Amino acid sequence: MAPLSLQDLIDAFIETLFSAKGYSSNTCRAYRHDLEEFAAFLGGEAEDRPSPQPEQSPLWVADVDTLSIRGYLGVLHQRNQKVTIARKLAALRSFFRYLVKQGIVEDDPTGFILTPKHQRTIPTYLAVDDMFRLLDAVETETLLGQRNRAIFETIYSCGLRVSELAQMNVQDVDFSGGSVKVHGKGAKERMAPIGKKALVSIQTYRQRLYKEAGVASTAEGPLFLNKNKGRLTPRSIARILDKLARECGIAVPVSPHALRHTFATHMLDAGADLRAVQELLGHKSLSTTQRYTHVSIDRLMAVYDKSHPRK
Repeated sequence: MAPLSLQDLIDAFIETLFSAKGYSSNTCRAYRHDLEEFAAFLGGEAEDRPSPQPEQSPLWVADVDTLSIRGYLGVLHQRNQKVTIARKLAALRSFFRYLVKQGIVEDDPTGFILTPKHQRTIPTYLAVDDMFRLLDAVETETLLGQRNRAIFETIYSCGLRVSELAQMNVQDVDFSGGSVKVHGKGAKERMAPIGKKALVSIQTYRQRLYKEAGVASTAEGPLFLNKNKGRLTPRSIARILDKLARECGIAVPVSPHALRHTFATHMLDAGADLRAVQELLGHKSLSTTQRYTHVSIDRLMAVYDKSHPRK
């Protein structure tokens, strides 16, 4: 059997992530981009040059050693933040661990390379009054306005990632049970409660969608549609929210993920259990959810002052 080139091995690794581990297409695309960027570095390509030409000699995994990886990281340090470098190094680590497990290489060249330390930033979130002001500012006179109101009510009500909201179908909403099925990262599903205001907004939008566009409320397919009756994309949702936030005069940058942060912060401020919030957010690790305790320090201090016998 002829040895596989570095590109062939990258292709096989990405296929394993997708088919065997159930990684999403977006995650696989990100891994591929980072690994092919490293391959391009090995091939001596400039960042703005086209991909390798067919007549170029293929790269082999034997061309990779710790020194070449350190050289790649040195180039990254000139133009990337530490968090980005850490992510790209993590992709290389996963790739070479896969190669070791498959018996393709004996040693992992990333094994002695330290991950760059980076300061964890506090998530952006809105105060309760600002969150309510943002939602109430959505004009609902038009079909698209009603749709936008339903979208942001749902993100805030359930703490969804924007990709999770964009993937939602009509059948994912249980109106009688007050819950939604969420298609999360890694093809994992979870059930999440949804509030009455969000449910009413969704019902109003779907009823209006039927009256004005002929799309039945019980029709299969995407829950939220664009003007061409196709699935609304995460990027479109982000643009709509950015425009709304600027019109409201919100002082902090507002993204769909900031609404998810806002959901988590408000839940913790109201006394929700950290592990319950972890389940609601679909976090694999509790340490990820613990980020939100930093923005809820006022509540924690109040609990301390009230409860500790020797404060």
